[in-house]
Amino acid sequence: MAPIGTRSTVEDATVGARVAKRTASTISYNAALLSARWARDLTDELRRRVSAETTIHSVAAGGYVCRKGDRVESWIGVLDGLVKVSSVSPEGKSVSFIGVPSGGWFGEGSLLKDEPRRYDAVALRSSIVAYMPRNTFMLLLDSSVPFNRFLLIQLNERLGQFVAMVEYDRLLGPDARLAKELAALCNPLLYPGTGNTLPVSQEELANLVGLSRQRVNQGLRQLERARLVRVGYRGLTLLDLDGLRRYEDGVR
Repeated sequence: MAPIGTRSTVEDATVGARVAKRTASTISYNAALLSARWARDLTDELRRRVSAETTIHSVAAGGYVCRKGDRVESWIGVLDGLVKVSSVSPEGKSVSFIGVPSGGWFGEGSLLKDEPRRYDAVALRSSIVAYMPRNTFMLLLDSSVPFNRFLLIQLNERLGQFVAMVEYDRLLGPDARLAKELAALCNPLLYPGTGNTLPVSQEELANLVGLSRQRVNQGLRQLERARLVRVGYRGLTLLDLDGLRRYEDGVR
C-alpha cells in the first residue's frame, strides 16, 4: 500500500497516460485546424495566430454549438462530427437549414453582418468544434488574399445551396430531397473533409432532412435500388454523386 499523502506508481502511470492522450488529441485537432483549405496559404505568422487564438471544444450529442439570438463572436468549424443548423419558431415548428460534417465551417455571414445569430447549431453526435474569435477572423480578412478568395467561394457555394433547398422543398418529394441532402453533404468546396463514404446514421439523416426515420429508411432503399448509394452498417457509400444531384422521385 502506498504511504498516505502519496500516489502509487500505477496511479501516476494512469494520470500520465491521460495527460499524454489529451496532449496527443490537442495536437491532432490543431493539425486538423491548420490543414483546412482556407489555412493552407496563410503566412506562418497568421497560422500561428490562428493556432494560438482559436479554441477547440468537445460538444456532446444533442448539445448546442451555438444558439439563436446570441451575439456572434466567432467563426465555427467542425473538426470532427456532425452538426445540424436549424431554427425553431415560437410555436415550436422546426426547420433544418444545413448539416455540417467534419471539415465544414459556418457562420461567416453573421460575422460579416455583425448581427445576432439567426439559427441554432446542435451536435447530432459527439463533435469536436473550433471557434475562431471575431478579431482573428477579421485579421485574416484584412491580411490574406487567399483567405478572401476562399471566403468568396464559400459564400457563393452556400448561396447556391440555399437557393437549391428552396427549390427542393417546393418541388420535390421525400426521396429526391434525401438524395439532394446526401449530395450536399459531399460538396467538396464546403466540406472538403468528406469523401464518398458518410458515417451517418438514418436517425441523423432524418434530423437533417426533416423526415421520419422510417421514411428515410424507405428512401435509402429506393436510392440503393437505383444504384446511387450502398447502405452499410456504419454509414453510406455514395456510388453516383452526379446521379444523386439529378435524382427525381422514382427516376434517375
